[in-house]
Amino acid sequence: MADLQAQVESVLRSLVDSGRETGAQVAAYLHGELIVDARAGDGVGPDSLFHSFSTGKGVTATLVHVLAERGLLDPDAPISAYWPEFGAHGKDRATVRDALVHRTGVPQLPPAVTAEELFDFDGMAALVAAQEPLWEPGTATGYHGWTFGWILGELVRRVTGLSVAEALRTHVAEPLGIADSLLYGVPEEQAHRVVPLVAGSWEERLAEIPPGAPFFLALPHRGVWPAAALANRPDYLRADLPAAATLSARAAARMYAALLGEVDGVRLLPAEALPRLYALQTAEPDRILGAPVAKGMGYFLDLPAMGGEPAFGHNGSGGSVAFADHRRGLSFAFTHSRLTGGPESTTAVELAAVVRAAVDRTERNARGTVPR
Repeated sequence: MADLQAQVESVLRSLVDSGRETGAQVAAYLHGELIVDARAGDGVGPDSLFHSFSTGKGVTATLVHVLAERGLLDPDAPISAYWPEFGAHGKDRATVRDALVHRTGVPQLPPAVTAEELFDFDGMAALVAAQEPLWEPGTATGYHGWTFGWILGELVRRVTGLSVAEALRTHVAEPLGIADSLLYGVPEEQAHRVVPLVAGSWEERLAEIPPGAPFFLALPHRGVWPAAALANRPDYLRADLPAAATLSARAAARMYAALLGEVDGVRLLPAEALPRLYALQTAEPDRILGAPVAKGMGYFLDLPAMGGEPAFGHNGSGGSVAFADHRRGLSFAFTHSRLTGGPESTTAVELAAVVRAAVDRTERNARGTVPR
């Protein structure tokens, strides 16, 4: 796979040289082995960190599945069994599964919520628990942009007795040797590793959404939009917001690889548990995003970078993505600093296609056919 590493490095350099990207990383694992670990851009190294917004939802979903496998929570139990306050206003019927599939009915934020309020985990968890659902829990799906993190994060706190950051470190990151590269809040001593984000076309795309769209129930004003201005704030980066994460591509790809199988002797879940992660839960129209979205258990299943292949993972605002292709035994992650949307946001799609093609060529040479 040395040729693949060189190919990806060349593509990344050309993207940075052309101005399409300002800094980026790509990593991929195949059957537990690192096959790509590439980066480009001034100041971007192998240990650089990028705030990758909702790519972190896949991290949080993974943490929840690990805890479920250890018997600390039941995906089909009511959230209120662990967190009684969440049962207010008829939400007592909402299950952990509903939280993973964006079905609890509370994607909304108060219209005047401030960024500073977002950084208060206790305050936001209490606010979400007290909200009335926009629909009967379990009957519809609508993207819980920020609230996904407080709902599942508070569940994690209740069942582990740890902060959500400590739980991630203990149950996922430390066993994989990536405790300093798979983070919610970034410790002050690691802040120098974070590559600042650059406003590309992403915020312009958000501004093109009609003002009355349901999307803005979840993101009521620019101050809480997932954009460079917010992510570059030191107080934002320090906060534990489990709907998002700051990470390296290598750490994200390693996490997904450890869901598919062993990585240096460590796997996060037994093989028989894997299908529950990507089993289709819903593909109905999403009430917040305004389009059908195929969702598994905390992961998206139809992201463009997946190329129409069976895979599960999550993308982040502005173009980052990480996922596992369980047919190939492949995991892939792309992190970057220039946030893009619409036709400009194709880098992850192109690079994932390069990696898949190389893996398929290798498999054809070894076996005479593409794996099925």
